[in-house]
Amino acid sequence: MDYVEIFDTTLRDGEQVPGCKLDSKTKLIIAEQLDLLGVDVLEAGFPISSPGDFKSVEEISKLVKNARVCGLTRAVKKDIDVAAEAIKHAKRSRIHTGIGTSESHMRYKFNASPEEVLERAVAAVKHAKSYVEDVEFYAEDAGRTDNEFLAKVCEAVIKAGATVLNIPDTTGYCLPEEYGAKMNYLMENVKGIHKARLSCHCHNDLGLATANSIAGVQNGARQIECTINGIGERAGNTSLEEVVMILRQHPNLNLDTRIQSKMLNSMSKLVSESMGMPVQPNKAIVGANAFAHSSGIHQDGVIKKRETYEIIDPKDVGVTESSIVLTARSGRAALAYRAKNIGYELDKLQLDKVYEQFLIVADQQKEINDEDLPKIIEASNL
Repeated sequence: MDYVEIFDTTLRDGEQVPGCKLDSKTKLIIAEQLDLLGVDVLEAGFPISSPGDFKSVEEISKLVKNARVCGLTRAVKKDIDVAAEAIKHAKRSRIHTGIGTSESHMRYKFNASPEEVLERAVAAVKHAKSYVEDVEFYAEDAGRTDNEFLAKVCEAVIKAGATVLNIPDTTGYCLPEEYGAKMNYLMENVKGIHKARLSCHCHNDLGLATANSIAGVQNGARQIECTINGIGERAGNTSLEEVVMILRQHPNLNLDTRIQSKMLNSMSKLVSESMGMPVQPNKAIVGANAFAHSSGIHQDGVIKKRETYEIIDPKDVGVTESSIVLTARSGRAALAYRAKNIGYELDKLQLDKVYEQFLIVADQQKEINDEDLPKIIEASNL
């Protein structure tokens, strides 16, 4: 089994969502839980962005026991100096520095030539390396960067001392086969690639962040950058819980993470409540409906054998049990199951009578709960 490292950026990229700013106390609570969850790298913030962010990164560095604590910078000397100061108390630290490499970024954002961008990239990595051994370089907008130039940049920063190469699909534009092919190209064309770890950092603008990250690790990447609940700028980042469970549910990939998956549900709730960002009910793994069944056919199958309609045991992600939700689409098996749970053993004739009454009420209500059932049974004149 080969391990894919999980780089969590909930407290940096995730916090960039409008209205989701966290205070330092809450950041420390989340950071401690992320450390217990088993993330390999915890990107604590962008230290130069504000005094508050600097202080939070500094305090997280003192608190975290296992994960590497990472501070983000631009390819700017002052940024790197400030980040190094913020993470100096960490047991294990990393500086994450980089620059845009796509034609669009070079021309319109930096007004710089490819040679100038390459020079700045190398200088940033060398300066970061003077502070810490572990330096990650990001080639912003790598998804739209020419592969030949991207390989040239990667080769140069590895020589300068980069230990991790972040290949971001910054705008969420790539198709999985394109992103996977880009990783494969780098694996085959960058001299010294064995000295660094390739990393996936995908955005979800077209709903492909998770698929792209999986394509990335299938083609040689060994780090995924992600957030709890997939929060992040615009349409969000790769969802931590999704990539973790995809790798775990597909042993044929021979890839896994060190994440304690039974904490995923509670971790999702903590981040959702702290940031005021509700999780959509149909969200994979951690949504309220992820293990809920309301169709009679599905309910009957799940009651007989859970695996007929669930590929994940809910307990594996911290959910107590599957939910059998009673609606007008439910069948007799689900009604009998829920009735038995509250103390009513119904034989076939009784169940038929109760079911007729149940459908009358269910057509008037969205959902039938445990408080409704005794009334329905009593009204059935058993």
